Amino acid sequence: MSTTLVELLLRPLADAFMQVGVFVALMVGPFGWARCRWGHRLDAALERRRGAAPVVAAALTMPPGCGGAILVMAAYGRGAVSFGAAIAALVATMGDASWVLLAHDPWLTVQLKALLLVVGATTGWLVDAAGIRPARRPVAATPAAAPDPAPVPVPRAPAPGRPLLPAPAPVLHDVGILPVLLWLAIGGGATVSVPVTFQLLAPETLYLVLGVLGACLALVVFVRSGCRLADDDETTAGERSYAAVLRHGGHEVAFVTVWVAVAYVAWSLVTHLTGFDGSTLPVLGLAGVVVGALIGLVPGCAVQIVFAGMFAAGGMPLATLVANTISQDGDALLPLLALEHRSALVATVLTTIPALLVGTAFLLLT
Repeated sequence: MSTTLVELLLRPLADAFMQVGVFVALMVGPFGWARCRWGHRLDAALERRRGAAPVVAAALTMPPGCGGAILVMAAYGRGAVSFGAAIAALVATMGDASWVLLAHDPWLTVQLKALLLVVGATTGWLVDAAGIRPARRPVAATPAAAPDPAPVPVPRAPAPGRPLLPAPAPVLHDVGILPVLLWLAIGGGATVSVPVTFQLLAPETLYLVLGVLGACLALVVFVRSGCRLADDDETTAGERSYAAVLRHGGHEVAFVTVWVAVAYVAWSLVTHLTGFDGSTLPVLGLAGVVVGALIGLVPGCAVQIVFAGMFAAGGMPLATLVANTISQDGDALLPLLALEHRSALVATVLTTIPALLVGTAFLLLT
């Protein structure tokens, strides 16, 4: 196998899985469990404390991913929170790009999260204080449906000569064979990628093989799930089953890994084939802040993950990334577009304003 093929294609694929996908998976599990265990309490707190809703909404988006912001959009669609709370969540969320940044630089990610919390809550309060309330879609009254009668359990008779044993929980069936295989690949990859990341082991052939296999498996999971931008919606944002948490986590790992691989491979091809190092891209200075904020207008997480991947590869300054993280709305804008399209259009414009202001401030101060 030629050295050029390894450096152009295989090494970026391996790095995408081993340096990002594995560490995303190590964080998806605990965060998914916490969301499954306590997410309903946070959702209830959002509706109880309407006066503090902007800061509560911004705090809900602090865990990585889009789940917290989607819960806020659902509450806004029900009329349970103000438009300022919805804006606070959209400004504060970093979407699935936060997984990339956590894997790249955890301390920087924590600092960015703290900044987003402050900027998001402040923007939400200002929106409410200014009385900005887009016209809402009228809600049609629906008659209450009669409750269905409770099903009567029918006991199964044991087979002749055999005692009746409880059926085993269908965990493998509930999670899905492909996510289970991906989690197994993640476990194998972690045994190599963790010591490589902490420079306890040099990235050799085993690292490359496991990384490429993991990236290919992530691509299969991504394609089999319909190549959707993500599988975050109101249902997956509030999962109550641990099997569903594992299934959703596997899809999220695959989604992030695929788009990071796209960014890494594209950057590798550009730098190796042209010698271009990104120094002349319009991501520097004030133009970079504007570009980062405008890219944040694109709904969904895919483009934002690629953008974060470029930052992780050294392709842009921090001010550009800050403008993008404030402006982008992740997947949360998609359900808001379906629920209240006027509010979504106004929101995506409003989130660009603090992105430009804070990004420019970073540019001047750093």
